[in-house]
Amino acid sequence: MSEHITVLLHEAVEALAIKPDGVYVDGTYGRGGHSSLILSRLSEGGRLIAIDRDWTAVEAGRKIESGQETLGRSSSSFCIRHGNISQIQQILLELGVTRVDGILLDLGMSSPQLDAARGFSFRAEGPLDMRMDVSRGNTAAQWLETVSETDLERVIKEYGEERYARSIARAIVVARARQPIVTTLQLAEIVTAVVRARERKREGKQSPATRTFQAIRIFINQELEELSLALRQSVDLLNPEGRLVVISFHSLEDRIVKRFMRASAMLDRVPRGIPLREAELQQLNQQKLKVIGKAIRPKNEEVAANMRARSAVMRVAKRVSCNTNG
Repeated sequence: MSEHITVLLHEAVEALAIKPDGVYVDGTYGRGGHSSLILSRLSEGGRLIAIDRDWTAVEAGRKIESGQETLGRSSSSFCIRHGNISQIQQILLELGVTRVDGILLDLGMSSPQLDAARGFSFRAEGPLDMRMDVSRGNTAAQWLETVSETDLERVIKEYGEERYARSIARAIVVARARQPIVTTLQLAEIVTAVVRARERKREGKQSPATRTFQAIRIFINQELEELSLALRQSVDLLNPEGRLVVISFHSLEDRIVKRFMRASAMLDRVPRGIPLREAELQQLNQQKLKVIGKAIRPKNEEVAANMRARSAVMRVAKRVSCNTNG
């Protein structure tokens, strides 16, 4: 199992503008890289609540929560809960928390997840599972048994942005009629054969199966739906000046984050002194966020040390009060 290297570690924690006695949420705990640095910035009066849908991550975090291991400050400042990021409001409410000073969502996968026999990677033979929470839902193999060719094509095209989605879907349906597709290498070989038959020369180093695996993983875990729900809840949870920091790893996620932040900060687009009608003012009063700076990407040095960082994009916004420009 390879060591997990947290992407944009210092940049993300700096973007949170940590207050020592503040309350923060790490909505995607992973292996605790961001959480560790956040805790190191908190005083005894501060608090960090971590969430993860992966039970292995939660179990690792509970060792910190119980005091068996240390992670920055005292374990009394830290707690972790199992759940989806779409449940962030419910989880915090159960803990008696209604407002926080910062929320971090790192949407990447940890190295242990990719290296484990969970079906996320096709570098080696493994069961075609792809669930982040193995305690619920169908595996990718189970879904592939029954999904229609039309729906399979749609998923691969929309979530993988794969130009050969129709041919890949057809090949998978034909292959499953001969034998069930239950391992990562089975699926990768089917997809690779289709793509290579249609491309004389592959550009770059990306495997031909990458986009299809991404698409199925996103669908199985409902990742884009989870993100959209989490973003809406996060805004309402933030105190004024509280920060929302999101790290995305593919264009579909980043597009959702970018559009959401812009839509929540519409007032910034209106020049001062422009006369507006009452209905327009009411609409503008819905402004909840102010975008902070431009999108941040890993530096060349970080990408050289960790190739998984190459596609990361971080966006930051802060909560503002109504009738203000932030």
